[in-house]
Amino acid sequence: MTTRRGFLGGAAATAGVASLAGAAQPGGGAMIVSTWDFGAAANDAAFARIKAGGTLIDAVEAGGMVPEADPNNHSVGYSGYPDRDGHVTLDAVIMDDRGGVGAVAALEDTVHAISVARRVMEKTPHTFIVGEGATRFARDQGFPKVNLLTPEAEKAWRDWLKTSQYRPEANIENRRPRGGALDHDTIGLLARTADGRMAGACTTSGMAFKMRGRVGDSPQVGAGLYVEAGVGAATSTGLGEEVTRVSGSARVVASMRAGLSPQAACEEVVRHIATLRGDAIKGTQVGFLALSPKGEVGAFCLLPGFTYAVTDAAGVTVVKKGPSLFAA
Repeated sequence: MTTRRGFLGGAAATAGVASLAGAAQPGGGAMIVSTWDFGAAANDAAFARIKAGGTLIDAVEAGGMVPEADPNNHSVGYSGYPDRDGHVTLDAVIMDDRGGVGAVAALEDTVHAISVARRVMEKTPHTFIVGEGATRFARDQGFPKVNLLTPEAEKAWRDWLKTSQYRPEANIENRRPRGGALDHDTIGLLARTADGRMAGACTTSGMAFKMRGRVGDSPQVGAGLYVEAGVGAATSTGLGEEVTRVSGSARVVASMRAGLSPQAACEEVVRHIATLRGDAIKGTQVGFLALSPKGEVGAFCLLPGFTYAVTDAAGVTVVKKGPSLFAA
């Protein structure tokens, strides 16, 4: 681990060597991985779906639906914190390793954005539907209209209106009770079969109290999620704008295609963000999680505190701490 001052002073000379070196590979033989500790329950649901004979797409959808329906999780789905105008809007993407993809953004009044994203993939000629069109599509597909703004989330919003200040807080996803007035994150989930097929999903309610219409990295293919046959899959977490700037998840997979391990690939993109953005990312959390077709796992973040859940072929799930570039 290094300090920001030390990194920024010598990044140009050392980033390439450090990223290629990587670290010991955690979670060999993983079948399912997901961001944050609440990903453990999502992994369990995904694993159960696979064991019941479901496809990988069935599995990652089932996993994403868990936090989407959890009223205690204010960063995903039902009870997510609203935008600054009081509207809860959801973003999600689902992807397989053969280029199948569906995504929605600024979806309203619908609990399971990940399921709507799947319908986009399977029922339309498109890959991405947003806003009013996404909400209308959800109704047309039979998804019920649900008020996502719970009393607790509405109170947090009204409290925020007193100052209308936004200061993202790194790793707030790990606070108990889960969530907080500045919660701004997501769940990304990656899965594979024993023969190396892969799929992924990412779903979020986005930044709390964001500008209306803001879309972060989560539903964008190549930013919040990317999956490629025979190469691997990656997902991101943290402040989405910083991931979007560098097409973060696609960059991780491209590094894996070039021969880097999942761990080294995650390290490379985090170091690139730090070098590119300098002091602009001070106090900001960004993390990446990657999975290879063989079950190798990579995880790396800017600041300490990023956690992720790993499920092996026996269905045993362990929550791990991701290594970070900077000290606290």
